[in-house]
Amino acid sequence: MPNPVLDAVREHAEEIAALGPANEAAGQLEDSAVKLLRDTGVIRMLQPATYGGLEATPREWAETVMAIAAQDGATGWIAGIVGVHPWEMAMADARVQEEVWGQDQDTWIASPYAPMGVLTPVDGGYVFNGHWQFSSGTDHCDWIFLGAFLGDDDGKPLMPPVNMHVILPRSDYEIVEDSWDVVGLKGTGSKDVKVKDAFVPDYRVLPFSKVISGKAPTEAGLINPTYHVPFSTVFPLGITSAVIGICEGALAHHLAYQKDRTQVTGTKIKDDPYVLYAISEAAADISASRTVLLDNASRMYDKAAAGERVGFEERAASRRDQVQAAWRAVRAVDEIVARSGGNAMRMDQPIQRFWRDAHTGLAHAIHVPGTVFHAAGLTSLGVEPPPPMRAMI
Repeated sequence: MPNPVLDAVREHAEEIAALGPANEAAGQLEDSAVKLLRDTGVIRMLQPATYGGLEATPREWAETVMAIAAQDGATGWIAGIVGVHPWEMAMADARVQEEVWGQDQDTWIASPYAPMGVLTPVDGGYVFNGHWQFSSGTDHCDWIFLGAFLGDDDGKPLMPPVNMHVILPRSDYEIVEDSWDVVGLKGTGSKDVKVKDAFVPDYRVLPFSKVISGKAPTEAGLINPTYHVPFSTVFPLGITSAVIGICEGALAHHLAYQKDRTQVTGTKIKDDPYVLYAISEAAADISASRTVLLDNASRMYDKAAAGERVGFEERAASRRDQVQAAWRAVRAVDEIVARSGGNAMRMDQPIQRFWRDAHTGLAHAIHVPGTVFHAAGLTSLGVEPPPPMRAMI
C-alpha cells in the first residue's frame, strides 16, 4: 500500500541524517529535526482521523520509524516513542482528546508508562504525585502519559497493585533539566519528570487493565483494526523498530567506510573473505530481524481485522519474537563494528554513534528477555505463567 509519510521521510533522509551530530550535542532533538518529524506526519500516523490522523497500519508506521532511525537514531527513537501515544489517546475520554488536539492537531504527547506515581482518590478525580525517568522527547511535548498505581485515601498503593495511565498537561508536571547524561541516544532528551500534588480529573485516567486486555478500544467505539492490535504488540513495535532501523544505519555506514578501506596488513577489505563473511552474516541477521518484526505486526493486524481474539500464548510468542529481533540485530552490529578498525571509533565517524545508540535502545525495559522468554516458554508447554511474568504481555 502507498505510504506517503515514508515517501516524505525518504525525500528528507539527508536532512535527517545531517542533524544527527547536532541532536547529540544538544542532548535533545534540534528544532529542525522536530520540524521534519512534524512536516512528514510520522507522529500522526496512528492518530485518529477525527483529529487529522492517518490511522495507518502498525506495519506502515514501523517501516517509517525504521527509515528515520536508519538516518539518525535519536530522531527515529522519538518517532517510535512519541508516535505511539496518539494510538492510546484515541482510546481515552473524548473530553481529554479535545483538550489535547482541539486547538492543535500536531500536539505531541510524552510518557513514560512505568508506574512511578500514586493516585490518591478525591472528589471528582485524584491527587497525583511521583517522579519518572526516561521521558523521551519531553521538551517538545505539551501533554504526557504517566504510569501510576491507584492509592488508598492515605496515598498508599493498593494491594494487589492497580496500574493506571494518567494524562496530564504540561502545566501539571516539571521537566528535570540536566537529568539526561548518557552514552547513547543522547539526542532523545529523555529527561526525568516530576509531579507534585496535581489534581487529575477522573476522565483523564485510563485503567491499564483495559488497555492491555483490549477492552479500551472496544469501549471507545473504535472501528479501525489498528486500535485493536494488542498493546503488547504496538507499544514495543515503535521501540524495536527504532533499534532495528539504527542497526540498518550502522550497517550502511560500515559498508560505506569499508568500501575503499585497506587494513594495516595491506589487505583491502574487498579482498578479505573473513570480513566479507561477517558483513554478509550481519546483513542477513538484521534483515531477519526486520522481517520478523514487520510480519509480527502484520499478523496481529490481520487478526484484529478479522475480529479474532489474540490469546495470551500468541501474545507471549509475539513479544518473544520482538525481543529476539532487537537482540539479533544489535549482536550483528557488534560483529561488524569489531571489524571496522580503530578509526571507526573516532567521534567524527557516524558508525560509533549508531553503535552506542543501538546498545542504549537495547537496554530499554521492553527488550529485557528474562520474564518474556520464561512466560513464552511456559505457555508453549501448556503451563500458566504466574502473574509477575504476564506483565506487558
